[in-house]
Formats: sequence, C-alpha cells, structure tokens
Amino acid sequence: MKVITRKEVDVVTDVCCDICDESTSKHGRHSPQFGMLQAQWGYGSSHDGEAFELHLCESCFFQALTNLQEQRRGELMFSEQGFEPDPDFGRVQGHSQELI
Repeated sequence: MKVITRKEVDVVTDVCCDICDESTSKHGRHSPQFGMLQAQWGYGSSHDGEAFELHLCESCFFQALTNLQEQRRGELMFSEQGFEPDPDFGRVQGHSQELI
C-alpha cells in the first residue's frame, strides 16, 4: 500500500552575489553558478566562534582571486623564498570541470 503525503520543500532558485548583488543564475536561465569565501574560527583565534560565508558571482570571484594573488606577491616579493607567479593559484588539482 502506498501512503502519499504532500510535502512542501524549500529549494534554492537563485544566489545573489554578496559584492555586486547580481543574480548568479542569469535570472533563472540556468542553475546558480557562484564561488564562496567562508571561514569558521575556533579556539585560539581572535575571532573565536565567528563564522563567515560570502557568495560571489564569477566576475567578483575572479576579481577577489586576483586581489589575493597580488597580496601574495607583495608579501613574498622580498622574502627569502621569493615570489613565483602561480597560474593555478587556489585551483583544486584533478577537479573535473564536467559535472554529471
């Protein structure tokens, strides 16, 4: 015997960029495409117990990534290890771009 019950389910239909406030789904034309910056600080951190989560559109994500690369260059330029540009900075190695 089948028992059928109607259930209401919340689904994410869009994610807006926390920087520019633009839709990451091109206003419903495809599923949301976004990057995230997140942190959860624990014991020993000056931000103990704080959590952050930012959603970024593709443009804002790569602008932030460029800014972080530039900050890294500035930090390492005159260090003993020196600075070598890394074209794969932050990229997860072996990650397939094709998702089923």
